[in-house]
Amino acid sequence: MSVVEAKLAELGLTLPGVVPPLAAYQPAVQSGVYVYTAGQLPMVDGKLPLTGKVGAEVTPEEAKELARTCALNALAAVKSVAGDLDRIARVVKIVGFVASASDFTGQPAVLNGASELLGEVLGDKGVHARSAVGVAVLPLDAPVEVEIQVELTQA
Repeated sequence: MSVVEAKLAELGLTLPGVVPPLAAYQPAVQSGVYVYTAGQLPMVDGKLPLTGKVGAEVTPEEAKELARTCALNALAAVKSVAGDLDRIARVVKIVGFVASASDFTGQPAVLNGASELLGEVLGDKGVHARSAVGVAVLPLDAPVEVEIQVELTQA
């Protein structure tokens, strides 16, 4: 078991399988020492635990937890191309999308779910730049979607 996966286990988490693509794309691709994930929905066992807009059908607290799930799914996608999460030198950037009610402005707090998970699991390697964007709707009516970019150590 990798150090990163041991840390996940210590937190009571297990790395899920890679979420299959919903269309014509790959869950993650590697270019040089960088891995770019596709947007990861908060899928658990092949389905969304909640749907709808944050600030309407979904609370900000629920959405923050869903963002954690997105980050966990993103780590699974990274592992699928890197082979080992211990190769992560650092998380470079996160881009998060929050399906928001028209008056909801708490997107950064929602995305803290993903950022905090990466920090808990990777320590200083999990510190990153980030964008938090409110949108009208996401695929499958998901409340949150997260993509990450990581730099790897040389194999």
